[in-house]
Amino acid sequence: MSELTSKRCTPCEGGTPPLERAEVDRLLTQVSGWSLSGKWITKELKFKDFVAAIRFVNRVAELAESEGHHPDIHIHYNLVRFDIWTHAIGGLSENDFILAAKIDALQ
Repeated sequence: MSELTSKRCTPCEGGTPPLERAEVDRLLTQVSGWSLSGKWITKELKFKDFVAAIRFVNRVAELAESEGHHPDIHIHYNLVRFDIWTHAIGGLSENDFILAAKIDALQ
């Protein structure tokens, strides 16, 4: 498990620059199966069926709400894709990797 799972997302209202690419690359090594896609990190998961996918999405929704940081979630039957980035800064922050690590821990 990543040390990121022991951290909490902190409020980010902008004014903070997005992470530099070297830091993004370093943090990507701490989350499993996530990749960089433009300004966000993304991961796709496949479930047994639609109900299993929605159950997992609901668990992620509870996690995201408790962290105050919310992923973009795309559902296509049993496929779920999560896109995470910090909208307020127009790029990636440590919060994005914290949330990604915590989503991984739910699997």
